[in-house]
Amino acid sequence: MTSPSPLRLGPVDAGEALTLQLAAYVSEARAHGNIDLPPLLETLEQAKEALGDAACFAWGVRESGRLVASVRIVVDGEAGLVGRLIVAPDRQGHGLGSSLLLAAEAAAPPSVTVFRLFTGERSAGPLRMYRKLGYVETHRTPEEHYELVHFEKPRVRTGGPVR
Repeated sequence: MTSPSPLRLGPVDAGEALTLQLAAYVSEARAHGNIDLPPLLETLEQAKEALGDAACFAWGVRESGRLVASVRIVVDGEAGLVGRLIVAPDRQGHGLGSSLLLAAEAAAPPSVTVFRLFTGERSAGPLRMYRKLGYVETHRTPEEHYELVHFEKPRVRTGGPVR
């Protein structure tokens, strides 16, 4: 089954995106023994503000009207900071996260030359997916009971002559 095309998300989508985020991050909280993960503490107002920020490019996938996946890329100079890549628990493992991330990378502003992200060391699925999509581990930072794994991927330009 092919996934529907990603759609831009904005402040109007904040409530639904936050609900999806809370559902998706419960397993991460369990895996890392930490219920205080920032995505689980984000408020509706913070989500609205993030999705309304001009530097934030948020994308989502809807199936039968339901938001089942989303991602945010915040532009910081030449870097696209990938965050909140989430897929509804009942839709995980079907390629939605990979296809959404690749679509978001392609749709990022031309000024972005590198993508950066991080995940917890116990996030087996995301760790596999990021490596499969060409992200390379750059370093780790300690948290209370685990480490955050930081990744980077240069932007791949396609479709035009190399100059």
